[in-house]
Amino acid sequence: MIAELPDLAATALFGQRLARALRAGDVIALSGPLGAGKTTLARAIIAALGYAGEVPSPSFAIIELYEPPQVRLPLVHADFYRLEDPAELAEIGLDDYRADAAMIAEWPEHAGGFAHEPGCLSIRLDMLENGRAAIVQPGKDWLERAGWN
Repeated sequence: MIAELPDLAATALFGQRLARALRAGDVIALSGPLGAGKTTLARAIIAALGYAGEVPSPSFAIIELYEPPQVRLPLVHADFYRLEDPAELAEIGLDDYRADAAMIAEWPEHAGGFAHEPGCLSIRLDMLENGRAAIVQPGKDWLERAGWN
C-alpha cells in the first residue's frame, strides 16, 4: 500500500488512521532518509492517541514514554538513529519499556529491525516533488485488521 502525504493535514489524517488501529505489542517502524517526515508522522500518531502536549524528538534521549491517561495506550517512541550496534538495546532496556506497550520506532534498521514481528507495520517515507509518500508493509497481525490488507 502507498499513501500519498502531500501536506501536514494528510499526514495528520494518516496518523489518526494508524492510531485507531494501534494495539499494545505493535510496532510502527518508520524508515526513510533524513527529513522524510518520520518524526512528523510519529507526532501525528501520538496526538491522535490523545496526547495534547508537545512531542519532543527522542533523537538524544533515544526513548520517550507516553502513559495513560495522557494517551489511550502505553506507548514507546524510540529514535534509534544514534545506535551503533543493535546490542545496545539491552543496555537501554528496550524490552522492559515495550512490555504491554505499543512502539513507534524511527530508524528501525539501526536496532536490527522489527519487520519479523507479526505486530510490525513497516512504513518507509520518501520525499516527492509534491509532499511525501508512505510505503506501507503490514505484518501478519496488521493484515488481519480491517483496512490494512
